[in-house]
Amino acid sequence: MSESFVRFFALSEAPFSKEILDNDLWLPPSKQAVVEEVCEAVHDRSQVLLTGEPGAGKTCVLRAVRHCLPQAGFRLTYCHNATLGRRDFYRQLCQALGLSPAATAAAVFYAVSAHVENLGKERIHPVLLLDEAHLLHQDTLDHLHILLNYEWDSRALLSLILVGLSDLKDRLELRRNRSLYSRIERRLTIGPMTPDDTAEYVRLRLRRVGADREIFVSEAISMLHEAAGSSLREIDRIATAALREAARRKKKLVERDILARVVGDRQDEGS
Repeated sequence: MSESFVRFFALSEAPFSKEILDNDLWLPPSKQAVVEEVCEAVHDRSQVLLTGEPGAGKTCVLRAVRHCLPQAGFRLTYCHNATLGRRDFYRQLCQALGLSPAATAAAVFYAVSAHVENLGKERIHPVLLLDEAHLLHQDTLDHLHILLNYEWDSRALLSLILVGLSDLKDRLELRRNRSLYSRIERRLTIGPMTPDDTAEYVRLRLRRVGADREIFVSEAISMLHEAAGSSLREIDRIATAALREAARRKKKLVERDILARVVGDRQDEGS
């Protein structure tokens, strides 16, 4: 509890830290609906495309999916380094699966495919989560549909969840990527936060760390929502800076003037 504002507002810890357990994650109804649809797709052994703008909550959705899927019957593997070439991508995937990467690209691919088939025999459905997928090399995209092909494309042994920025969908719609795109049954988009979503998010994050009263006045919340542009990361950063500024001024409420100062400082830094 090193932050002075934490002590000033009598909180148990910093309220907008990213270090939060999966079961404490907050999602607005719109994002909760996305979580439910992704989980339904995985149960159906389908493929998923999930896109959204930076900070929209894509990784939060993935964490919520991890929390809601039963461990029995599913094996989730998360990969976020999407900037690798095809061979290194599969080597990374081998390591994430607990396999020993082989020497050649063909052997690495075979090891992953054989592992998926063995899990199927054990009635375990593997789910591959590829975050930052808009950064995937084209040679990796060219090959991913082959990873989904088992027993003459007659069995769905693996669910692939591609997660990235909105331009990922544009890439997949290109003619050369149609073999992969045509296999993706669920194509989902995370929409922007509403002002009510922002207000509830801030309130619940503060309540989780012991706040027993409102700290942000409604006008400050409105300004926070507008300045953050629906980005949860920006809400976290700006709200934390506002709490620091309020504590520095010995103010027990975060009011509009404090938000204006914080937002103005950030705009000056970016100019």
